[in-house]
Amino acid sequence: MSHATDKPAPHPPHRVVVLALDGLLPFELGIPHRIFGKPADAEGRPLYEVVTCSIRPPGPVRTDADFAIMVEHGPETLATADTVVVPASYQLGPVFEQGVLTDELAAAFAHIRPGTRVTAICTGGYVLAAAGYLDGRPAATHWSHAEHFQQLFPRIRVDADVLFIDDGDVLTSAGVAAGIDLCLHIVRRDHGTAVANDVARRTVVPPHRDGGQAQFIERPVPEPQQATTTAARAWAVGRLHEPIQLRDMAEQEAMSVRTFTRRFREETGVSPGQWLTGQRVERARHLLESTSLSVDQVAQDAGFGTAQSMRQHLQTTLGVTPTSYRRTFRQLPSLGGK
Repeated sequence: MSHATDKPAPHPPHRVVVLALDGLLPFELGIPHRIFGKPADAEGRPLYEVVTCSIRPPGPVRTDADFAIMVEHGPETLATADTVVVPASYQLGPVFEQGVLTDELAAAFAHIRPGTRVTAICTGGYVLAAAGYLDGRPAATHWSHAEHFQQLFPRIRVDADVLFIDDGDVLTSAGVAAGIDLCLHIVRRDHGTAVANDVARRTVVPPHRDGGQAQFIERPVPEPQQATTTAARAWAVGRLHEPIQLRDMAEQEAMSVRTFTRRFREETGVSPGQWLTGQRVERARHLLESTSLSVDQVAQDAGFGTAQSMRQHLQTTLGVTPTSYRRTFRQLPSLGGK
């Protein structure tokens, strides 16, 4: 007999199945396990379950390093996935050369249920493209492969500049570390900024790099003795609720506005104005999730000035209104211990 005090049964964790292909990069294979393996609800229950499978029965899978890995699940595991992740591989054979799946890969992908979210890191996008998931869609890949990728799959809109692209149920990223950004983005999309930021802190990586940020930054590591814009960024983050002018930021580094703007873009890949807007959007997300402040108050605290301005920026960036965003994420369980 049910009682009013009975708690609803917890939802099973979202199952992420990582497809390990011969020639895979061990670093990229580990990214989904590291990022999706951390989030938990208020009772400490995992929000995700991560398993690895191959396109063959359980056994060793070659990597691009001097070792193989032992994979305990075969391709049928793909049928149990809520999200499939395809990390990069340097041994894609016909997929990379002709844009077609091998018989083994085609049989493996046949297990994926309709509606499953599919994602790829770096050259894993070639596999999704050959399987038809990217037809007519935008896609990201490593900048060094972008031209070849576009030639091989002309029906795909390849963007060689961005870190990752979220196209709803299909997501793709550039190489290596951009896979971390993509997986953190998925956690943020599923469970909100607070959960994603906690995972980032535990992983000791930046909590958020926007998908539209440039892959290749002209001067990511300053030359010795060269002035940077780091202090100005730290200064601005502590004053997001105040009006901040470009000249104010430049003064923090004792630079002219022109020099500061050039150096800022070299170091971050975006303009100071774009960066400042991104920081304010993140601040607004945090306040909408973690406080009961009114939308007007959040807009003031995040530095947008008016609720209308904030609404426009969130609609452009996230595709939702502040009220819808709060309704979605404030009802989600927080991390254990938070």
